[in-house]
Amino acid sequence: MADEIKYEYKTVRAVRGTNGLMISKMQKDGWELVEQTQGTLRSTLSFRRPKKPLPWPLIGALAAVLVILAVIIGVASALSGGGEKKDKSDKPAAAASEKPSATPPPTAAESTATEVITPQNNPEFAALLKADSCDDTNLDFATRHAGQTIAFNGSIVNMAPHGDYDTRYDFLLGPGDKGPNTTVGPAFKYEDVNILGLKLTGKKIPATVTAGDKFRFVAKVGEFKADQCLFFLDPVSTEVR
Repeated sequence: MADEIKYEYKTVRAVRGTNGLMISKMQKDGWELVEQTQGTLRSTLSFRRPKKPLPWPLIGALAAVLVILAVIIGVASALSGGGEKKDKSDKPAAAASEKPSATPPPTAAESTATEVITPQNNPEFAALLKADSCDDTNLDFATRHAGQTIAFNGSIVNMAPHGDYDTRYDFLLGPGDKGPNTTVGPAFKYEDVNILGLKLTGKKIPATVTAGDKFRFVAKVGEFKADQCLFFLDPVSTEVR
């Protein structure tokens, strides 16, 4: 039927405790929750939304713009070709005598590679800690700062045994002090880490940890998995607050 609604479908996985955030995020983008399957640590959420056909007038306009751009690029290329040849012939022989610097100046990234990123010294990180766990800000930050060290005050949102081990865990961390009630910021994750691997520091180091405990987390930036809305980190130190 010509009037039959056509849908596009999308399936995402959310860590237990973040289902509401994920559903709210998707609904804002026009998605409708179709099915929800609860697992031990993660939930599988299925969504759909009506496909939006591209209007024919808009398609025609885009095609016309592409043709015009092709003509402009062709003319510019032809004009620059003659000028380029002239520039090559006019360059003095002195250019060949220029010697490259033995030690090139460091780039901005290299000069700050060892700096620990905090909300106080990095506005981008400060904004990330207030963003939605599924926001594109997570991917942008993970791509830009992969392997660098960050530090922030946060708490354990959830912890669950990793696989069949009872001494290794998957930790879900959030900024702030609200533990399992955290609703703002990235869903940071330590995967397959034991208590010793947290590298606990501070005046009073506990024998174990649990959801709701507050720490000063220092960690290496890992990857962001957009399909799960999870931002992976590697622990450097965990200071009791």
